Amino acid sequence: MTTFEDAAGLREAAMGQEISVDTLSEREETVRRDFWAKLKRVAGHVPFVEDLVAAYYCAMDPATPIRVRGMLLAALAYFIMPLDIIPDIVLGLGFADDMALLTAVIGLVSASIKPVHRAAAARALDKALPEQD
Repeated sequence: MTTFEDAAGLREAAMGQEISVDTLSEREETVRRDFWAKLKRVAGHVPFVEDLVAAYYCAMDPATPIRVRGMLLAALAYFIMPLDIIPDIVLGLGFADDMALLTAVIGLVSASIKPVHRAAAARALDKALPEQD
C-alpha cells in the first residue's frame, strides 16, 4: 500500500465498502505488524491517540462484527500507510486526513467500540482507565 489509488481504496473501504475475507486478513496482518511502530513514531503529534488505540483493539477483537472490523482495519491501514494524501510529517496538517477518516469511521461504528476496548487502550497508553457507564 503505497499509492494514492491505495489510499482512495482504503478510504472507500473504511466507509463500509464490501471487502473479501482475504483482503480483511491482509489488512489485519498489516495493521498488526505496523500499527505500534507508527504510533510510537507519531503519538506526540496525534490528538486522537486514545480513539486510535481503542479502534485498534476493537478491530482486533474477534467478537466485533466483520463489517465493523473491515471498516476499522481500512482506517487503521490508512493511518499507517507510508504515503497518503497529506504527508504525516507536515506538522499541524499531516494527520488531518487521517483524523477526518478515523473520526468518521469511529462515529459510524461507535456502538462497537466497547468499554473493554477503551480500557485496553488506556492500559496500552499507560493512562487511567476510562470511567465505566
